[in-house]
Amino acid sequence: MLTSDFDYHLHQDLIAQTPVEPRDSSRILVLDRASGLLQHKHFHQIFQYLRPGDVMVFNQSRVIPARLRGRRTDTGGKVEFLLLRRESQGVWQALAKPGRRLKAGATVTLETPGHDQSESTTATVDVEVLDSGQDGIKTIRVIRDEDIDRFGVMPLPPYIHDRLEDPERYQTVYSRQLGSAAAPTAGLHFTQELMSGLTEIGVEQTFVTLHVGLDTFRPVQDEDPNQHRIHTEYYELSQETADVLNRAKSNGQRIIAVGTTSVRVLEHTAQEMERQGRDRLVVCQGQADIFILPGYRFRRVDAMITNFHLPRSTLLMLVSAFAGRETMLAAYEEAIRERYRFFSFGDAMLIL
Repeated sequence: MLTSDFDYHLHQDLIAQTPVEPRDSSRILVLDRASGLLQHKHFHQIFQYLRPGDVMVFNQSRVIPARLRGRRTDTGGKVEFLLLRRESQGVWQALAKPGRRLKAGATVTLETPGHDQSESTTATVDVEVLDSGQDGIKTIRVIRDEDIDRFGVMPLPPYIHDRLEDPERYQTVYSRQLGSAAAPTAGLHFTQELMSGLTEIGVEQTFVTLHVGLDTFRPVQDEDPNQHRIHTEYYELSQETADVLNRAKSNGQRIIAVGTTSVRVLEHTAQEMERQGRDRLVVCQGQADIFILPGYRFRRVDAMITNFHLPRSTLLMLVSAFAGRETMLAAYEEAIRERYRFFSFGDAMLIL
């Protein structure tokens, strides 16, 4: 198995630059893993594939305005930070750009975004670099969370070039727990009305937390994916959600993960329980480091909703592990032929 086995060509005009309105008017490609059958629908038609007793698992993480811009206090040079993970109160791991010469002890004066986010006015809040680690990651001190709210900008992915008029469109309607550097994008298709509709037909909803971090922005560089070092992401599984999932598994109910982030929480915690000799999930939190490749045995996920992923990415490898590499790449070829919209603001897949 090679990283190049998960490559495909995508025309730039298929990369969605803006979200569709309303959220659930996006398209969804429905894939039956057993037969390879593909069906073309719109997201609001997803009820056709759901049944009473299904359990749908959502990642309730909320994106922080994680992109901070400023100038070095010693040279006046521009610096941009992307907050990745909170280490403790006021202390964060962050990517810095440019970062090579930004050493421990350096300070950066933050700038507030201008009204149109293209101009800024200088403020008097400094960020201190505490440590310069591997992979260009810095440990920085931002004194107050309010400073992040005041100076931060929504961290849209690098392949989105259009301005986002409403920052809430890069949040799910059910987001609650601040902490992600990128949105769990499979959830962007859900509306409050659609969530209510799930309840009406007897689909149970439960929530996990996984704060999306660095690995979303890192391609797999090694030709052998087993050599890729995947970064950890903070997760939480409540006892309430554990009870719902344990009951569903005992009763033979389908567990449908909304997004690869929910998949990572479910499969990471299931693996951890297995290592401890347990067959039931319990409340837990920690750092998820699971890297799912073809050949992996899924323990909790029976179906998933996901967006289309970048070539050669860990997420494309994950969905290929679930559906089969050839089946998944054939589905991607069909999506390209049918001009589906790709990536964060793009269309969705339902994999059954």
